[in-house]
Amino acid sequence: MSKQSVIVDQQSTFSNDQMHNNSIELEQRYGAANYDPLPVVLSRGLGAELWDVSGKRYIDMMSAYSAVSHGHSHPRLVQVLTQQAQRLSICSRAFYSDRLGAFLKRVCDLTQMDSALPMNTGVEAVETAIKAARKWAYTVKKVTENQAEIIVCRGNFHGRTTTVVGMSSKPQYQFGFGPFAPGFKTIEYADPEALAAAITPNTAAFLVEPIQGERGIVVPPKGYLQTVAQICRERNVLLILDEIQTGLGRTGKFLACEHENVKPDALILGKALGGGLLPVSLFLSRRDVMSVFKPGDHGSTFGGNPLAVTVALEALNILFEENLIQRSEELGDYLHQNLLEISSPLIKEIRGKGLFIGVELDSRFAKGRTIVLQLLEHGLLSYETHDTVIRLAPPLVISKRQLDEALAILKKVLLAKTT
Repeated sequence: MSKQSVIVDQQSTFSNDQMHNNSIELEQRYGAANYDPLPVVLSRGLGAELWDVSGKRYIDMMSAYSAVSHGHSHPRLVQVLTQQAQRLSICSRAFYSDRLGAFLKRVCDLTQMDSALPMNTGVEAVETAIKAARKWAYTVKKVTENQAEIIVCRGNFHGRTTTVVGMSSKPQYQFGFGPFAPGFKTIEYADPEALAAAITPNTAAFLVEPIQGERGIVVPPKGYLQTVAQICRERNVLLILDEIQTGLGRTGKFLACEHENVKPDALILGKALGGGLLPVSLFLSRRDVMSVFKPGDHGSTFGGNPLAVTVALEALNILFEENLIQRSEELGDYLHQNLLEISSPLIKEIRGKGLFIGVELDSRFAKGRTIVLQLLEHGLLSYETHDTVIRLAPPLVISKRQLDEALAILKKVLLAKTT
């Protein structure tokens, strides 16, 4: 190695260390303190792996809250993104594009829905669902104007706009942000009798997650979705499923509701729909629900733009052509079974479906942040939920070898805390 190469290598090492510290310092100084990141500065990702600025490799067991289900920098997605960006990225919905129609048809065929309204972020699609449900209640169900109610569940997470946090049961999400919009009624999750009791002639919809992700991967008892679907049908109430996190293969089915063969009246998708490259979301529903929208009622400058829908269409194709849904089911079962074999008093419960698993810790022995920091040191990226649950939701492209490596790290950290 030449003297010049040695100097370059030394400068590179120094630069990486400096970049780590400067990146954290700049975010903390100029950014709002609405996140509490782990002390790692990521710079590159490929598949189910990430690297920090110093070149250290990590296994990604978070996949950006399911947004990176296809893995980081999937070559097919990067290719179509690049090609479409050079052709046409945005033209606004004031005009038709040659990309949107094919995407809408594909996703409606896959979900067995009649129509779809594209947005960007998940919470925008939730807001769209709220507007659709209310207007449907007034124009179709004939609920008295401004009296429509939407039933939600305790422990829900549907986003962070002021309207949506107004229906949250977590005090932190509401503190300092009121007053909140009326028109929501909260019941216990996984309790069909509570739903039946809460419905009135003014009830427009029941908005629910098939599995509550942010609450800690809370899975309802078998038959829950079937029962609430029947109640909604009998009482003329829309069943709206928020599958922003659980949809698109995350739980081992294309949609989590398919585990119980339930077809909702409306559906919300997001996160993985953008292939980990762009924010793409959808509100999908029956024709009579979507038809309440007239020109000017609702919209989005970026929603349905050619670049986003090109990536989203390819993301849908990849799910099936690369068998990612089946991989999620098989590797999810493998991960779940291996986690159950870890004998540690730290573990209170393991729950989930597919590659959507939560490891709940006994708070008497360890806090979630303590464990995720130790996992980070050993090269595994995860995050805690509600202080006591470790979220394990890797990209669906993760290999069995990478999963075994992640399991070895998990065992090492969890067992070390008990010795």
